Amino acid sequence: MKLIWLAAMLSFLGCANKDVKQGRSESDLIHFEVKEKLLDNGLKVLVVENHKLPLVSYYTYFDVGGKFETPGITGSSHFLEHMMFKGAKKYPEGEFDKMVEGSGGKNNAYTTSDMTVYYESLPSEHIKKIIDVEADRMQNLALNPKSFASEKNVVLEERKMRYENSDRGKIYLEMMTSMFEGTPYGIPVIGKIEDIKNVTRDQVFEYFKTFYAPNNAFIVIVGDVDSDEVIKEVESKFGDIPKNEKLKERKESIFKQNGGFDFKGKYGGRHIRLHGDTKDPVFMLGFKGVKVGPRIAYTLDILSSMLGDGESSYLSEKYVLARKPKLSNVYAANYTLLESGVFFIGGQLLNGVSINTVRNDLFKNLQRGCAQSLNERQLQKVKNQYLVSYLSGLDTNQGIAKFIGDRQAYYGDYDFYKKELATYQSINLEEVKKACKDYIVKDNAIFLSIWNKHKK
Repeated sequence: MKLIWLAAMLSFLGCANKDVKQGRSESDLIHFEVKEKLLDNGLKVLVVENHKLPLVSYYTYFDVGGKFETPGITGSSHFLEHMMFKGAKKYPEGEFDKMVEGSGGKNNAYTTSDMTVYYESLPSEHIKKIIDVEADRMQNLALNPKSFASEKNVVLEERKMRYENSDRGKIYLEMMTSMFEGTPYGIPVIGKIEDIKNVTRDQVFEYFKTFYAPNNAFIVIVGDVDSDEVIKEVESKFGDIPKNEKLKERKESIFKQNGGFDFKGKYGGRHIRLHGDTKDPVFMLGFKGVKVGPRIAYTLDILSSMLGDGESSYLSEKYVLARKPKLSNVYAANYTLLESGVFFIGGQLLNGVSINTVRNDLFKNLQRGCAQSLNERQLQKVKNQYLVSYLSGLDTNQGIAKFIGDRQAYYGDYDFYKKELATYQSINLEEVKKACKDYIVKDNAIFLSIWNKHKK
C-alpha cells in the first residue's frame, strides 16, 4: 500500500508552502480533526467535519474477506457484498439504490482477501437515512432465496469475465494460486466455481451472522455534518445490535483450520506455461513478499516503482526503450496483504522474442540493475510521485474517508499516515538496493507466461 508526500494538497488542508521551507515535515502539514466514538457493542465511529459543500461520504469497513473462508464456502465474502444490496427488513430490494441515486448520490462496495468495504456519497441532508439503511442491513439482511439464486449466475459471469475469459486475469490468478499454494490467499476472492454453484443460503447466512457484527466493523463519515449529532444518530440506530461474543475465537479457529499464510518453501524460478488467446506472450514473475507494516514493506514499494514505474524506470529503459527492445510494456508492483505479500513484475513480449530469453535475462539482470543502475535521482523522483498520486485524493470527502479508513483497517490507527510519511522519507538508496538483493532472488520466484502457442 503506497503513500505519498504532500505538495498539491497544502491549500486544501489550510497550509502554506512557506511551512515546508521553514522546516516542518510533511506529516505536520496534514491534519484531520477526527471525532472518535467506540460504542458498547464494539462498533467504532470516526467522523470528520468538512463544511465546504453540502455533501457527505459514508464508509463501512468489515474485517472479513477471502482469508476467513473455509473449504466449500469460498467466495462467500464477495457473494455477501452482492447480497447486501438486495434488501433487508426495513428497506426491501431496490429501495436503497433508489434512495441514493434519486438524491444524485452514488454507492458501491468491494471485497478483498482481507476486508469488505461499502461506501456512499450523497447530499448531507440524507445522512440520517443512510445511517438507518446501513443499520438495517447489518442486522436484518433478507437473503431472499430468489435473489440468492439469481445472484449466483451474476457472480459466475463476473468470474468468467475476470478470469476464464481474460488472459491477464488468468495469469494473475495462477500466480496468486502458485505463490500462495495451500493458503487462503491462493484462492480468488470471488471464490472457486464449484463453491459459487453449490453454497447454500443457510451457509451464507451463517457467515453473515458471524462476521457482520458491530464489533467486527467501523464506520467513517466525512462531510457537511455535525459530528456529535451524527454519532448520536449512529448510537441510536446501531447501539442495540448485539456484538458477536465468540468472534475472536471463531477467527482463530478458521486461521488454524486454513493452515496459516506462510509460503511453502522455495520455488526455484520454475516456469508455468498457460494457454491463452494472446498472440504475443504475456508474463508475470512473482517473488516472495512481505505483509503490510514493517519497514521493508515500504522499501519494496519504492523498489517496485524504481524498477517498473514509468519510462525512466530501470526495466522500461532496459527492455522497452532499449536499442533492441524485447518488451512492448513492463511494470513492477509490491502487493502487501495483512498476513503476507508478493512482489511481482509483468509485461508483454514483442513479436518474435523468445520467452525463455526474457526469463533468463530477467533473472540475470535484475540484481545487477539494482546494484548498478538505481540512483538518488530516481529515488527522489519516486518519493515525489508518491506525494502527488496519493494525497491528491484528499480534495474530496470520499478521498478523505477512504484515506482514514484504510489506515484504521490496515494499522488499527487512522493517524498512522504520519508514521508512513516519516518511513518513506527516511528510506535511503542502500536500503533499496539491499531489499533487491534479499528479495529479488530466483529461489523465491515463479515465472509464468500465457500465449496462444502454449499447449492447452
